[in-house]
Amino acid sequence: MRPERRLLPDPTPESSAFWTGGREGHLLIYRCRACGRWFHPPAPVCFRCRSLDVGPEPASGRGRVAAFTINRQPWIPGYPPPYTVAMVELAEEPDVRVVSNVVDLPVEDVRVGLEVEVFFEEWQDVWLPLFRPLSGGTS
Repeated sequence: MRPERRLLPDPTPESSAFWTGGREGHLLIYRCRACGRWFHPPAPVCFRCRSLDVGPEPASGRGRVAAFTINRQPWIPGYPPPYTVAMVELAEEPDVRVVSNVVDLPVEDVRVGLEVEVFFEEWQDVWLPLFRPLSGGTS
């Protein structure tokens, strides 16, 4: 069930690709072209090698739930609880994590290690990356 409302980000020049990549079905994560390191949130310089040759590239959109919480409070009008907020560890780089919702699964079934994949919901001019379980997504 799609909520009536979402809190939307205010994209920066560095983060706009992340928030609009879903238009083409891509999870765009920054990557250093010098050392190959993926990183998120986006930044104008690679934190590992300090190269300025960085930019958004399509990631697989697959990962595992590294941590999560179940929100049972009605904080956002039009966004009814319960819902899961998770840190998803991306397959490309284990220490690159995206915070999002895990959907299409009862909140009681979300667990650390759950294999998930990204999909996008369009809200105004933003494509929110959300995660759902991979079929047979166990670890």
